Amino acid sequence: MVRRRRVPEELGITVVILLVGAVIGLLSPRFLSLDNLQLLLLNGTVIAFLALGQAFVLLTGGIDLSTGSVIALTGMTAALAMRAGLPWWAAALVALAVGALVGFINGSLVHHLKLPPFIVTFAAFGYAASIPLILTGANSVNVTDPMFAFIGRGSLFGIPMPVVLVALAALVFYVVLRHTATGVHIYAVGGNAETARLAGIPSGRVTVLVYVLSGVCAAMGGLITTSRLMVGYPSAGSGNELFYSIAAAVVGGVSLFGGIGSVQGALLGAILIATVSNGMNVVGVESYWQPLVIGVIILAGVTIDTYRRRMSLTELLRRKLRAGPPVTPTADRSAPAVAAGSSAATARREH
Repeated sequence: MVRRRRVPEELGITVVILLVGAVIGLLSPRFLSLDNLQLLLLNGTVIAFLALGQAFVLLTGGIDLSTGSVIALTGMTAALAMRAGLPWWAAALVALAVGALVGFINGSLVHHLKLPPFIVTFAAFGYAASIPLILTGANSVNVTDPMFAFIGRGSLFGIPMPVVLVALAALVFYVVLRHTATGVHIYAVGGNAETARLAGIPSGRVTVLVYVLSGVCAAMGGLITTSRLMVGYPSAGSGNELFYSIAAAVVGGVSLFGGIGSVQGALLGAILIATVSNGMNVVGVESYWQPLVIGVIILAGVTIDTYRRRMSLTELLRRKLRAGPPVTPTADRSAPAVAAGSSAATARREH
């Protein structure tokens, strides 16, 4: 019997990106110019990093609202470290460590104190935004080391360095999710946290890990932003970055309920959000319209995700009814492990 190949879910958003690009290109031929496409990619790299980190958190059923503030915190950390005398690469490592620390705090509070991710990361949004303002008196910090510009302005074989960094990060994250036990654990925790715990999966370690990854991705966004401007702004990331990260992940197929999604989907979602944002600027739409459009995109993505989840549950119930009553296993102790393994395997096969 010939197996029918499933159409990748990423194909739908790819078609949407092409259609949106075609429509904007007709409205303004300047949109398809080489300079504008390069600008779109450069601006999209920050959104892509945020979407990748957000996707990992969403896969476990959480959410990270601190990403925009971490951009400011880490960018200012790098600028202050270089002003204190550290070389540019050491300052970049310090900034990444600060982003990881914020993620570690978020993940630890969510797991150990059982606090809602929304509250924990919203609090992190507050203190991560305030620290740079307190340290600098709300003043910007100039970056004097010219080598630091390589992160945001450099290129490798003609490809902008931020694009190279996003591609490398996406490749590593793809391998982690699809070809390692950690990826199975992430899907299992997002699919059913209690079953994953009974199966012996270290859910605490997984929860902390995804928030650390989100913090590191936000730190990369902060480094790129500061490197492109060569100025550390304490208010960087206070715009629509948070909404963009959530919208990109959701429209890319990452479920807000956890357990469903992919790295490539999050990347395509970031490209769509960057295309819409850039296209509205090129066409001449006022900036205050952009949050409205992004809000509609988030609403549409959540609506589709909700109906998709209901349909999946309905199909699961139908299969169980056709299969008849379950057979009692001979070894009850292995049941949780089998359930967790099968749910994780199903999530990975489908996405």
